[in-house]
This record gives sequence, C-alpha cells and structure tokens, in this order.
Amino acid sequence: MWPLYLVILLVIMNIYVYFLDSRAGKIVTVFILVYIAGVTVIVLLKRGQINEQLVKFGASFGQVQKNLIKEMAIPYALLDSDGRLLSANNEFTELCKEKIRLKLNISQIFPELGKNALPADNDVSVVHVSMEDGKKFRAELKNVYVDEADWNEEKKSIVDSRENVLISVFFYDETEILELQKYLKDRQLVVALLYIDNYEEALESIDEVRRSLLSALIDRKINKYFQDYQALLKKIEKDKYLIVFQNLYLEELKAGRFTILDEVRDVNIGNEMAVTVSLGIGTGIDSYIDSYEAAHTAIDLALGRGGDQVVIKDKNEFLYYGGKSASVGKSTRVKARVKAQSFREIIEENEKVIIMGHSMPDADAFGAAVGVYRIVRFLGKKAYIVLNNVSDSISMVVERFNSDQAGAEYSDMILNSEQALAMYDDNTVLVVVDVNRPSYTECPELLEIAKTKVLFDHHRQTSDSINDAVLSYIEPYISSACEMVTEMLQYVGDGLKLKTIEAEAMYSGIMIDTNNFTTKTGVRTFEAAAFLKRCGADVTRIRKAFRTDMDEYVAKARAISTAEIFLDGFVLADCEAESVGSPTVLGAQVANELMDINGVKASFVFTEYNNQIYISARSIDEVNVQIIMEKLGGGGHMSVAGAQLSCSREEAKQRVRDVLREMADNGEI
Repeated sequence: MWPLYLVILLVIMNIYVYFLDSRAGKIVTVFILVYIAGVTVIVLLKRGQINEQLVKFGASFGQVQKNLIKEMAIPYALLDSDGRLLSANNEFTELCKEKIRLKLNISQIFPELGKNALPADNDVSVVHVSMEDGKKFRAELKNVYVDEADWNEEKKSIVDSRENVLISVFFYDETEILELQKYLKDRQLVVALLYIDNYEEALESIDEVRRSLLSALIDRKINKYFQDYQALLKKIEKDKYLIVFQNLYLEELKAGRFTILDEVRDVNIGNEMAVTVSLGIGTGIDSYIDSYEAAHTAIDLALGRGGDQVVIKDKNEFLYYGGKSASVGKSTRVKARVKAQSFREIIEENEKVIIMGHSMPDADAFGAAVGVYRIVRFLGKKAYIVLNNVSDSISMVVERFNSDQAGAEYSDMILNSEQALAMYDDNTVLVVVDVNRPSYTECPELLEIAKTKVLFDHHRQTSDSINDAVLSYIEPYISSACEMVTEMLQYVGDGLKLKTIEAEAMYSGIMIDTNNFTTKTGVRTFEAAAFLKRCGADVTRIRKAFRTDMDEYVAKARAISTAEIFLDGFVLADCEAESVGSPTVLGAQVANELMDINGVKASFVFTEYNNQIYISARSIDEVNVQIIMEKLGGGGHMSVAGAQLSCSREEAKQRVRDVLREMADNGEI
C-alpha cells in the first residue's frame, strides 16, 4: 500500500510545479496519473499473489519450526497453566515412554514437577528430576505469554490469574556432569590430625615393662583402622598422627561413627587409665594448605571440648562425633604456672584491666572475676568487674563487697556495661572468665572493640568461641573457673595474699559448680579449696549465704512434682519460678536433685525467664548432655549443660524429645 501513500507527496509536488509553470504542471499531472494507474493495477492484481506467497512462506516456516522442535535433541513439552500436557517432541516422548498422553498432568510422570514447581511469580523455575534408570535431568519451566501485547503492560496480572499463560519445559541431561562432580569430590583430599589425649598419663598408670606394649597396641589399632580406608598415615610425634585419605571414605567413617574412639578406649593390658584419642578433620576446601589448617582448627576444638571425640570442619560448618567419656584431669600444675606467668607479663604491659563473665553471672563467674581482680591489684594495676544485674544467687556475696566493712578498695570495683565501654582505651586488657562464647558474655560490645583479650574458662569450646585472645586458658576437666584462677594466683608472685572476703567468694564458686564437691571434682579441686580455706574462707558463713528461702523451696518441690519420664531414663520437668529472684539457678538446682532418682540417665528442667526458655541439663556418667544441648544451640560440660530457646515451653520440651529420640535411633545415647 505504500506506493499509493506516496501519491500524496507527488500531488503536493505537482501543485508546487503549477505555481512555477502551468505547462510543466500539466505534464507532471499526466505522469502522476499514469503512475497512479500503474500502482492501482499492481495492487489489484498482485496483492492476492503476494499474500498467498506470504501465507505459504509462513506456513512452511511454521512447519519447519514445528519439525525442528519435534526433532530437537532436548526433551521439550508444552503445558497449560495447571501443568497438563498439551504437546511434546520426540525426545520427551522417548523419555516418558508409554506414560505420556495429552491432558495428563506432568506431576503424574515426574512427581518432582508438582504444583509448587510450576513458575508463578517468577518467569523461570528450575527443578532437578531423577529417572528410574538412574539418569538425572534439570527441568527448566518457563511461562509463555500467548498475547504479546500483554508482555509488558499486564504481565503480573496474567501470571496471577494464569490466563493466556502456557508453560514450556526443557529437560537437560545432567547425569554425566553430576557423576563427574561426584567423582572429583570423592577424590578430593581430606586431611586429618589424630592426637592421643592422655598418652603420658596412661603410660604412667602401667608397669614400665608393659609401656612399650601399650604404645604398640594403640599404634596398631590406629594403623589397622585407617588401612581399611586406604589412608596415608604418618606418625609425626609419639602421640600425634597425620592422616590423608580421599573424601569418598569420609562418608563411610561418618556412617560408622568413628569406631576408632571406642577401639582405642578398649585397649587394656592392666593400665588403670583408659586411653582416649581425638580426631580433627578438614574437608570441603580446595587448597591442601587450607585443608591442613582446617584440620588443625578441628583438633584444637576437639581438645578444647575435652577430647575423646571427632570434630569435622567443612568450610564454615562443624560436625561433632563421640565425646562420650569424661575429660581426663591432669595432676600436674605446669600449665597453670605457665599461663600465670604469661598473664602477669600481659598485665604489666598495660594500665588497667576490665573483667567480665557471662550474662546473669553465678557464683563461679563472680568468684573467678574477684580472683583476677586480686591478681591485677597485686601487680599494681587498676581493675574493674563488669556486672549489670545482680541475681539473688550472688546478691549476698556482692553486698559484702559493697558494704563499708569491705573497705574503700572495692568502692569502684563494679561497673555496668556503659561505664566499661566509656572507660576502655588501647591500654586496657579485657579478661573474660567462665564463658567462651561471645554472645553469652555480660557485654558483647566490649569484645568487639577490645584489642587485647584474655580468656579463662572451664567449659568445652564450641565453633563460635572467642578465638582471637592473646592468652587463652581453657581446661574442660577443671571443675570451675574459680579453681582455675585459684591455681594461677599461687604462681603470680610470692607476696600475693587473698583477703577473707575474696577467698569466700572464690570458694563459693567452686562449691556451687561442683554441687558441694560431688560433680567434676579432682585432686586439684580439693587442693584449691584447701588453699582458699587457708586464706580464711569460712564454710559455715558460705553455707548460710546460699540457703534458700521458703518460696524457692516450695517452687523447687512444685517443679519436681511435674517430672515426667521419657524413653526410660530421661526426666523432663517444668520450673515455675515467677516469684523467685533467680529462676535459672533454681532450675539448675531442680535438675541436680532429679539426678538423685534411681535409673535416671539425664534430667532436663525448663524455666521461663525474660521471654525465653532456659534449659538446665544434668547427667552423671551415662549420657553426655553437652552434645544434646549443642544440638539446640547451647553447650556446657558432659554432665552439666544448658541452652536458651526463644519459643514456648511445650515447643522447647518437644524439641528436646525429638533430639533424644533421634540420638537414640542413631545409637548416640
């Protein structure tokens, strides 16, 4: 039609020519009329032929496209908005075989492509499909809009209403790619470090003539165990091994739950002390050096958690296995002396020290802080303790330090978080006691700004522990932080003496954490208590300070009455302690008393406080409650642990039941 439209331009030109010369205008008019006649003839005669050719071309082109899709090497199908099959090519038909028919919902052929797999708000949806013959496909589903005019203006409304929408599905065979990926992953290098936890102590517990035999038996057990996994094993020290093996054997080791721990522990040729080993594994990292560093981090964490366990570091994830036996306490104080000397050097290089424990501090946290305070003051430096809220469990101890009888020395000892943050400068040392998780400290903001950090703790480490301390002293086998600090202050200097009020605060911490010297007590525990007694600690006064009032006693009895037995050995109880000053402490006391029931393997007490559920978990020697609490985001020791959950009490109890049932099914408890 455009030649006709151009006539308008020619007419305008003709009029202009008329103005210039009438004869010339007439001549142009004749030519324009001839042009119009010719164009009219072409339009009338040839238009039908042109349209016919265009239709034929469109039809043949569409047929070519249809044949190309039909014979395309990639399986393809077209679905309606509900996922029913409208058409499919030969490859798709071959893939589905006899299952295919029109209007059949694709989810009946491929269960993975259910309604949730169809693209809704998104234009494209990717789903991985597995076939019965072992082949694996990546299915890409895409919305196809029938009306092109709606593509930009009403696209979302079309998707929401599913009108004028079809779904195209392409299947890409990824079997070979996945097999190659698995092949490469299976042959990835895994580095492991195996340490014998108590090598020297175990040898000392046996006759000298049989020590070489014990060492040889342990070495044979370790070598034989890893030979089955084609591992390269190298003894780098008398109690340390470097192990390298392929990643494909790691899953077998996990499935077997690392029986090497039990095999070595069962070695007994008259040794009084069972031998335990720890294993740190680094995996999921491409660099060999980084894998070794990951293994080193894992073994350090395993030892920090008490040993006799396996820790796997897979990039940023940590997995734990074992940890069923109690930590073996060492009778030597060499480490305490070395740490005390290092701590003294750090203090002498700075001007002041800020000490803090965990949030809602107990007698152990406050007592350990008091012990560190005395060390710093003895070295002539300023010291302060961060304490925001004084719970009933330590109120009487804190009041003694705030009283006039204590003296002016303690008048500015206690700070709150705001005061501590304002006081901190580059010449300040931050000492953290009785906790190693940043989020559990009294003032986490201090940890973020502190450059020089010192850590003293007796809890088992977790993957999110404070890891940038210039001095870290973590011994899980020690009963309490107060015992640890008591040992250290005996090596700081000859003239250091504790005042009676300080000795009693530290003695209280040991007494509370050991449940009156019945839990986790060793030779060094009683030696520390004896030292504090010589410093003037009055046991009678301490006992009076920690007596409970009638409301607490009634609340404790009520909590014990709610106890229920789960899986023939686990006790769960609710602690309603709204009228009690220290609900969490009361919950811990209830958990301790429930362990006096015959046949109870572990107790779990649920206390609601500040819109959170605090779980106090206790055991004696049959169950590691630390592992159970870690599955809920908590931690602690083998026999004393806890966790905090932001949920209802019933939900918390159900989560504990689920963990216990899962661990029982897996043979972990």
